[in-house]
Amino acid sequence: MVLKLHTQRFSRYILVGVALFVVAVAAILVVRGRATRTPRPEAGATTADYRIKEVHLQEESRDGMRWQLDADQAEAYEQQGKTTLRKVTIRIQEPQRSWTVTGDEGELAHETKNVELRGNVVLISSDGLRLETNRLRWDAAQQRAWTDDPVTLFRPGAVVKGLGLDARVGAQHTEIKGRLRATFGKGPAEPAAPVTAGARR
Repeated sequence: MVLKLHTQRFSRYILVGVALFVVAVAAILVVRGRATRTPRPEAGATTADYRIKEVHLQEESRDGMRWQLDADQAEAYEQQGKTTLRKVTIRIQEPQRSWTVTGDEGELAHETKNVELRGNVVLISSDGLRLETNRLRWDAAQQRAWTDDPVTLFRPGAVVKGLGLDARVGAQHTEIKGRLRATFGKGPAEPAAPVTAGARR
């Protein structure tokens, strides 16, 4: 089964969150000269080339959007072409709404700009949308966010659980896949309603 939810804003939340993650990693790589360069690894060991602790970045754009990224630690792996952040929190504030993306670990592939968030990934928006999953991937070339892990999506008056999610920037729906379990109740935004495969909300 596939449930298509008309949540264009959801794709925007992911796009902006991932874009800021990429910007933050780029900034980390620029200032890595102040980071602690780790000793050369022993044979068979995998050790970061650079490590920065207590990462805190924030900025305000011309259109009034403010964002902040915090992480316990950032590690750059030059030979593997990736940077990882641990205990990541991204906060975005726009004039009309705000949202937060958190995860135990985030990883950026330098060449492709693909991003993967792992471990207790949660997206929360001020307009009542909440996504929970264990892994969320971003394909920069396809402008696509997806996961094959179990997902739970909370919206005002509805809770949907499935196995896998596919959200594409520009599309006006987000697909939740697998065997679906949905509960619709009387909430602030939507009345009670049944759910069927392929339903559009």
